[in-house]
Amino acid sequence: MMGKSFQSEEEIRFCFEKLSLPVQYVKGVGPKVARLLERKGIRSVEDLLFFLPRRYEDRRNIERIESLQIDHRGTIIGKVMSARVRYYRKAKVFEVEIDDGSGILTAKWFRGRDAYLRRAFQAGQRVILTGEIRGSLLTKEMAHPDFELIDDEEDDFLHFKRIVPIYSETEGLRQKQMRRIMRNALDHYAQCVVSPVPEDVCARRRLAGIAPSLQNVHFPGQDEDIDRYNSWKSASHRRLTFDDFFYFEIAMALRKKENISERGISFKREGILLGRFLSHLPFRLTGAQKRVLGEIGQDMAGMCPMHRLLQGDVGCGKTVVAMAALVKAVENGYQGAIMAPTEILAAQHFSTVRQWAEQLELRAANLTGSLGSKERDEIIEKIFAGTLDIVVGTHALIQQRVEFKKLGLVVIDEQHRFGVVQRQILRDKGLHPDVLVMTATPIPRTLAMTVYGDLDLSVIDEMPPGRKTVQTRVCYEKERGVVYDLIRTELRQGRQAFVIYPLVEASEVLDLKDATRMSEHLQHAVFPDFRVGLIHGRMKGADKDRIMREFSMKHLDLLVSTTVLEVGIDIPEASMMVIEHAERFGLSQLHQLRGRIGRGNIPSLCVLMTPHRRSDMAARRLRIMEETHDGFRIAEEDLKIRGPGEFLGTRQSGLPDFPIASILRDGRLLQEAREEAFAIVEADPALDKHENLVLKKVVTRRWAERLNYAKTG
Repeated sequence: MMGKSFQSEEEIRFCFEKLSLPVQYVKGVGPKVARLLERKGIRSVEDLLFFLPRRYEDRRNIERIESLQIDHRGTIIGKVMSARVRYYRKAKVFEVEIDDGSGILTAKWFRGRDAYLRRAFQAGQRVILTGEIRGSLLTKEMAHPDFELIDDEEDDFLHFKRIVPIYSETEGLRQKQMRRIMRNALDHYAQCVVSPVPEDVCARRRLAGIAPSLQNVHFPGQDEDIDRYNSWKSASHRRLTFDDFFYFEIAMALRKKENISERGISFKREGILLGRFLSHLPFRLTGAQKRVLGEIGQDMAGMCPMHRLLQGDVGCGKTVVAMAALVKAVENGYQGAIMAPTEILAAQHFSTVRQWAEQLELRAANLTGSLGSKERDEIIEKIFAGTLDIVVGTHALIQQRVEFKKLGLVVIDEQHRFGVVQRQILRDKGLHPDVLVMTATPIPRTLAMTVYGDLDLSVIDEMPPGRKTVQTRVCYEKERGVVYDLIRTELRQGRQAFVIYPLVEASEVLDLKDATRMSEHLQHAVFPDFRVGLIHGRMKGADKDRIMREFSMKHLDLLVSTTVLEVGIDIPEASMMVIEHAERFGLSQLHQLRGRIGRGNIPSLCVLMTPHRRSDMAARRLRIMEETHDGFRIAEEDLKIRGPGEFLGTRQSGLPDFPIASILRDGRLLQEAREEAFAIVEADPALDKHENLVLKKVVTRRWAERLNYAKTG
């Protein structure tokens, strides 16, 4: 299970103390090297042990130069005969001639640090080179090979004649020095690494031992498959990855159990008010909306607080479901709050909520940072007095001055825009209120299991009837006239359109069109017969509200904007969108922008303008947008392209920082770890059993700080 069995708390404490020692305690690490390692985030012995190689080189077979095959990768050892800079026309090339007794090989660097290479390659110096073989049978070459200098007295078997680990580079710290340090760390401290994954789980999931895995992942055995190591799919990588996920999922399971054990509000009354609300709607709820409302209703009726994530594509009707939940809270004598990331989205929510609230004779208000002090103070007083039933707002809701009389339900929209702490502050303004987290950004399952591992999941996977699919086309600069004609045709029919730009103003660095200049150009040179407006994130809240109000009242025909429109704008008459420099936007962002049109029953068109010259990755994104409207497929592709940190914004998302595991590469193992972790916590909610003693210590040590705010996402 762990290489050895830990029986006492004293032994566990001893091991933890050893692993917590400063990295300087490892043989070969002095103050200078410790400072270099700290640049990589390596401060303790444990940090060092889990600093895994980024790749591996196969140096088991050292070849002779005479037997090297052209267009194959090879490894040689030889002596430096000469090292010099040569010029081929205007190209400067640093060349080193290597002799191993069987022949001469020339190593070349076309763009290198000449001074460093001159110091490294001294005549007579023994070196090891690995790279692709070019040239001919008579003149063999390597371009930009991996190399290491060899000292005669050092242990050859650590650096070649084996599969050799290659670590992420730090200037001033050479690979062979890093290997010697790691060897010393493993020899003296690896036995202290504690993995409390139960033996039956290890057997069921076919997991290798933790101590051998840690040794092998740094220094693979002679018979190992190097390709599996380089793809991080070896048995050793698999074991360390499982542990990485397992500890986190145990933490999530504990948090979920704590949520369940909390005494929350039981919203029992469900009658006249909710019935009136549903009967006033000018449409029928879809089957998916009814199903999700039932799941939310069941949670709200329970004795423990609701912690639910509501996912649904743009335009699926999440807001009406959230309003139904708020109505239920109010009907039971409590207040409800909706927190949105931007004033525009908050205003959009409030506009919708206010109409519904007035029909039900409920009192609602919108609290944002742009309000005047007098108006803001009046709203805050009403919140405290309990004379407001529903409050919509931005970050202003979590000001220290804002106190609710009886907060029962918190709805957080587009939650990935908020920090974890901000969400917790709003939750703490009530006594264990129910929490409904909403997002129109579909989140792939593996990502949801990590970021929202303690939340129950509801998905609205059905669009309202009559919603038209938005046609999507990629167009190039030469087609601009045709695109403008299409806009003109739509506007002449009394419809509206958006033109989106990536920048607010012209940039000296980027050669891109910007919203400010182009809005003037479009008004005066292209669409003089129509009314063109401009909105962007740098405008004051009141100005943005005024522009959006004019556009929604059809006082404007064409709205030029930046990505401030990404969420929350609902204009049924908007039938066309042009996204300029579409190659610069992420997939999920393009999908969100496209969701601003086609909200009525009018056929709609989204044009993605892009230059002919663009990266393969950009072309792939645009092709996906043409092919599908499925938000979950788009999100999966976006996650693959951008990675989880950029997909959600690591700083704000609460995304766990796994040292080893990858939710993209190891999705199946994540699911296995989650199943085992939740089963253990189900059987032992406090981890008080003797066999879970070590597990409780390890999880607390690794995840205690992150557990505090996990409740709200």
